[in-house]
Amino acid sequence: MASACCKWLCKHMDAQSIATMHRIAELEVALAAERERVIALERERDVLHASHERLRLELELLKRRLFFAKAERVDTAQLELEFAAKLRALEEVAGTLNMPPRDEADGSNPKGTRSKPKGRRDLRELPLEEKRIELTDPLFEKLVAEGKAERAGFDESCKLGWQRAGMRRIVIARAKYSTVGADGESSTEATPVPREVVWRCLATASLLAHIIVAKFCEGMPLFRLERRFGWDGVTIDRGTMSRWLEEVGGALGATIVAAMRQEALATAFCIATDATGAAIQPEPRKDGQRQPCRRGHFFVMLADADHVLFEYTPYETSAVVSELFKGFGGYVQADAKSVYDVLFRASEDEPTDGDDDAGAGKRKEVACWVHGRRGFWEATIAKCPIAREGLARIGRMFELDATWSDKPPDDIKRLREAHLRPHMEAFFAWVDAEYEKVHNQRGLLRKALGYARRHKDALCRVLDDGRLIMDNNRSERELRVIAVGRKAWLFFGSDDHAESAASHFSLLASARLHRLDPEAYIRDVLRVLPYWPKDRYLELAPKYWSATRARLSADELLDEVGPITVPPDAAASSEQKALTG
Repeated sequence: MASACCKWLCKHMDAQSIATMHRIAELEVALAAERERVIALERERDVLHASHERLRLELELLKRRLFFAKAERVDTAQLELEFAAKLRALEEVAGTLNMPPRDEADGSNPKGTRSKPKGRRDLRELPLEEKRIELTDPLFEKLVAEGKAERAGFDESCKLGWQRAGMRRIVIARAKYSTVGADGESSTEATPVPREVVWRCLATASLLAHIIVAKFCEGMPLFRLERRFGWDGVTIDRGTMSRWLEEVGGALGATIVAAMRQEALATAFCIATDATGAAIQPEPRKDGQRQPCRRGHFFVMLADADHVLFEYTPYETSAVVSELFKGFGGYVQADAKSVYDVLFRASEDEPTDGDDDAGAGKRKEVACWVHGRRGFWEATIAKCPIAREGLARIGRMFELDATWSDKPPDDIKRLREAHLRPHMEAFFAWVDAEYEKVHNQRGLLRKALGYARRHKDALCRVLDDGRLIMDNNRSERELRVIAVGRKAWLFFGSDDHAESAASHFSLLASARLHRLDPEAYIRDVLRVLPYWPKDRYLELAPKYWSATRARLSADELLDEVGPITVPPDAAASSEQKALTG
């Protein structure tokens, strides 16, 4: 039937009509091709638009990091208003609906309020040297002398003043003795030269401690110290001070710091770690041409509340990290950098070159919730409600954990299991659901959700023990000393200088941890170290220094040079008393 119709149309249609039909068919084919081209262009436009939006957000994030405060501040009150219903539901599940905030529970000041001013403080309560200046009025003094008036006391007030102590010259007088032998010949002998950490050093322990604290605690470069000493009338070359610091750091690192590290790896429950970079001055080339500084790395290791250890390494690799933690088998809290993955693999899965790592396979990873929170904070630059909800959920967990932070570890574990675990389980269920919606979309939100999903087990590790904490901020706080100081130092002279600096950083940070005066501690340790037994260096660590110093002679410590009477080993004495008792 169709073929008959076509034959009839061809017979009765003229040539112009046939040409028109062919033209219509050609136009339809061209239109279909153009539609496909438009669809492809729209798809390309969408891809370019998404790429442009990602670049815009990255630029906005870089601007925020460069030109705004680096603190990840969030209006928590606004977040609580936005997600009040969801937070209330979570608190009902966790049993924390009517739990008071920490500020109300412990009776401290509410968040965001200041304590009532108590007036000007009384400077007489401070242990300071006092200088009294009496001011009199000439007119009234004349009347007092004439008997027409009398002085009725003084109206006293206090101010703070400063007096530069500066250098002092230490004269070491070694007694000489003249004797006559059996053969009648006389000879002269002198008192032996006192022991020192740096042999024949121009500086005593007090000056060395002052230089160490000024550079590694206050971030002052040596050329400024050289200038300051010049103002005091004493010229000390910066190269000389650099050699002093290297020798002293090497001695402290091989003795006290080595003993601290050995105890930390053997007994620590959790070691928190992080790393930062530093510029190292290259060795001069034979042709005299200049070359750029190379990059070294400082690792910090916080062993519970006992020791703070800094380690310098030329490279930041898995092999280096494995060597740093060799023999340790407890919890390790770190960020999600891939170099730390080697710490949590079984020893049989990793080549050890015949030297097995006793701690491998036993270590447990503890992730940092602040790092997990950072991704959601960065995603908020896109005004993303999902990212803001993530901030609200994590913020509530931090607030909840802070309410029992001052309780014993067993109580903290019990409270976390009862109240914090439901919040975490709900958070990761929410993360899985939201990630499925955006897993095909590149961007900051997918990055934040993906980080939380990948590190779920490590983030939940704080539920295992009440001694673990949710963040690794303490490591980053210790690294700030290097981050701030390198802006003034610019670089370290060599790998040896950097290793010596790591020893100084370790002792200074540990002294601050145990609330010791860093300069007084370093000064006393440098006095004692040359006379101390090799098998008892741990007693000089900041953790044990208060007990050790109490058994030393105060008069001997006060002297700049001279012998030190070493007290008996406290542990050995207690064991001897137990055996004889």
